[in-house]
Amino acid sequence: MAENELLFNEAMEQLEDIVRRLEMGDVPLEESLKLYQKGMELSKVCHDKLQHAEKQLVTMMDDGKEVPFSADGDGREA
Repeated sequence: MAENELLFNEAMEQLEDIVRRLEMGDVPLEESLKLYQKGMELSKVCHDKLQHAEKQLVTMMDDGKEVPFSADGDGREA
C-alpha cells in the first residue's frame, strides 16, 4: 500500500510504533536511520491529510463560502 493511500490513523499508528522503537534505544544505527526516514515520510502523510481535512472543513463552513478556520468554532479568524 502506498503511503498516500494510508488512512490517517494507520499512518499515526505506524509513526507511533517507530517513535516507540527509537525511544527504546536498542535499534542499530542503520535501522534507526531507516526508521527515522520512514517516520518523516509518515509525518508528511499525516500533515498532508490534516491540511486536506482543514480545507474540506473551511469549504463546508458558511454555505460553501471559504472562510478561515478558527479553533473557537465561529468560522472567524482568532
